[in-house]
Amino acid sequence: MPLPQGVTLIDLRPQELRFREPLERLTSLPVRPLTLEAVERGTHGLTPGLGPLVVLCERGPRSALAARLLQADGLDATAYPGGLPGLRRDLGTR
Repeated sequence: MPLPQGVTLIDLRPQELRFREPLERLTSLPVRPLTLEAVERGTHGLTPGLGPLVVLCERGPRSALAARLLQADGLDATAYPGGLPGLRRDLGTR
């Protein structure tokens, strides 16, 4: 799945993994760090003004859950299939 222009990436990975491999090194798209807990509580602070959201985690399952919850909050959200390894594969990196 190529990343379309105009989306905001939601990075659900733990902080230490975000620091180890920032998504900003892989793409020029805007990235917002977020926890699954904030999504579950509805305290994520995301708005439709961010445009379409692509949610990414380490492997994929947490981003799928978060995308469904964000959709229930009225946001245009999809999960990136395969998590970070899928993104790396699709971008042709490591």
